[in-house]
Amino acid sequence: MTDLNKLKVFKPTYKYIDDGKEHGINSEFNPGRKILSKGYQINPKFKALECDVILEKDVPVKLRDGVTIYTDIYRPVTDEKVPVIMAWSPYGKSAGSAPRYENIFGIIGLKDSIVSGLEKFEGPDPAYWCNHGYAICNPDARGIAHSEGDVSMIGTQEGRDGYDLIEWLADQTWSNGKIAMSGTSYLAFSQWFIAAEQPPHLAAINPTEGLSDGYRDIAMRGGIPDFDFVQRLQVNHVNPSDNLREDVTEEIKEYPLANNPVWDDKIVKFDQIKTPAYVVASYSNTLHTNGTFRAWRKMSSSKKWLRIHNGQEWPDYYDEMNTEDRRKFFDYYLKGIQNGWEQTPIVRYSMLDMEGGDKTELAATQFPPINIEYQKLHLGSTNRDLLDVPSKEESDVTYTPEFGPGKASFIKTFAQKTEIVGYPKVHLNVEAKESDDMELFVNVQKLDQNGNQLSEFIVPNHSAMMYDFTDNGGTVMKYKGPDGRLKVSARHLAAGSTDIIPVHSFDRVEKIESNEIVAVDIILMPMGMVFYPGEQLRLVISAKNESGSIVPWSIAYQPDNKGPQVIHVGGSYDSYLQLPIKFG
Repeated sequence: MTDLNKLKVFKPTYKYIDDGKEHGINSEFNPGRKILSKGYQINPKFKALECDVILEKDVPVKLRDGVTIYTDIYRPVTDEKVPVIMAWSPYGKSAGSAPRYENIFGIIGLKDSIVSGLEKFEGPDPAYWCNHGYAICNPDARGIAHSEGDVSMIGTQEGRDGYDLIEWLADQTWSNGKIAMSGTSYLAFSQWFIAAEQPPHLAAINPTEGLSDGYRDIAMRGGIPDFDFVQRLQVNHVNPSDNLREDVTEEIKEYPLANNPVWDDKIVKFDQIKTPAYVVASYSNTLHTNGTFRAWRKMSSSKKWLRIHNGQEWPDYYDEMNTEDRRKFFDYYLKGIQNGWEQTPIVRYSMLDMEGGDKTELAATQFPPINIEYQKLHLGSTNRDLLDVPSKEESDVTYTPEFGPGKASFIKTFAQKTEIVGYPKVHLNVEAKESDDMELFVNVQKLDQNGNQLSEFIVPNHSAMMYDFTDNGGTVMKYKGPDGRLKVSARHLAAGSTDIIPVHSFDRVEKIESNEIVAVDIILMPMGMVFYPGEQLRLVISAKNESGSIVPWSIAYQPDNKGPQVIHVGGSYDSYLQLPIKFG
């Protein structure tokens, strides 16, 4: 068996500042037990506790290999045994009151008072859950803060550690033996890996928007290395000792192809996830969209629900109505309350119109919903139209990265109301005139009847500053339509790839020969969008990263394209956009 730790690249952890400020008000290492009385506030700007809460701080938990991690546990003052919701991430267990996370909430327009500040960043709030008879477990993962060991980022090590903590929680005298997980982003995708280890006492999971393949979703999307956001995750790997952290940015350089045990370990074993799951996704949070929908499709749970909202993950997660909905799910599986949860529609999806008329909570039995027909819109060169019928004559469209717009767009005007919901893709026949490779960036945009590009904020803050942040990036805050990307030398399709959802193997490099025309399939993010008569769909194929940065304070990937790039259309080189059109 391969020793993954010998293949992983490790570097020293970043220094942990144990001052009760940098990592949250309660972050100083101080093991012990105390009662937080009803009305307690960690800071006046946060929500007050709604009941008395027991805080067990810095509780040691020994993992199977002898490593000790530390966790904070919040639980109601009661003689009844209670279920537990665990929030697993490398973010500090007291980070709900850390300045850097408070600032993020402020930027997107969330008030501090919607939470108690006792929650993990992106995790369930003890103020709410303890008041409804649940305990909250906020661990510092292996190697984080005072927890022992070296940090592993994304994969089965976190899965096994989470398993051990779940089984420890189930064995506590105050626990009813039913453990769940909840949270967004990293707190979501850690759930896939832990659930795949099948801890016996894991009763339910609630992943809200998280990647499920470390290579394809974040490190090398489309076979293109993207270091910035990975590095931003890694700065959370802090420890006061001489612990090490897995450096995924270095692993991208060391192992650029996916057929490596390091990357295999960062793909969720979907067939091993049997736990009941309430999955929350969006089309609009471009960081997590592909990973969440992939996990939903492929996980083996016989009891699974999907809700697709139309906003950003944090406002949605902490919304009062959505929290109540989540509690109904947990009450059913962790407390055995017969509340009718299983009559909840298997899928609740959204349709966006980008003009203030979004529709949400649309019920379906599957995603995409039934009555979907996949239609091809064929690229035309004369007027750059998207055609219902392919041109019989071969032609081409050329753009040059170094000059002019460096892109080519194609437009379809709708004569009648059209609903598009599901998985779009692009099939292109391309040629590089002065290079042996290309990086393709594809965007689908909605234009109004006057040809103006439509977009919509998915966060509450619509201030002038937010416009500045999102004009050329900030894709997790302002939605402009689905996108996709692909390095042409990584075009080989993997086993299991389908005409609807192409999957690339990323296990080889196939450079383009001089004068060679190659076919590529590019999966776009799933979408749910309605077009009204006179409105237009614009397909943009570019040598540049038109979407820009994921978050405003990150650096957008800068492509390495050179020389004229040619899209061949018509005749034997039919290039097209394939769309899932809903009927009925």
